[in-house]
Amino acid sequence: MNKQPFDEYRDHVRPAIKSKLEEFILLGYEDVTEERLWTYLKTKKWKKTPELYVHEVVRDVLALKVGEFMNFATVESFKGGNWFESEEGQDLLKGLI
Repeated sequence: MNKQPFDEYRDHVRPAIKSKLEEFILLGYEDVTEERLWTYLKTKKWKKTPELYVHEVVRDVLALKVGEFMNFATVESFKGGNWFESEEGQDLLKGLI
């Protein structure tokens, strides 16, 4: 079995990803998408692991805990643009000014 970059396995492990997304939905996290989940795995979980076997990719997807992903999502949201410059932020500020 040859090691390959994990992006090549995405289509092969899609059933595991769908299963994990269904688990998130059951726990009340309906806004999580396949793309965001895959981004988390690539940028955090596999950051120092450039190559994986397909069974390792499936293992990591199925072992992912909601808390791990939500911590990542929270930090990423803070790294984003200035919330007060967004439309929602401006609407909120209009009431205060």
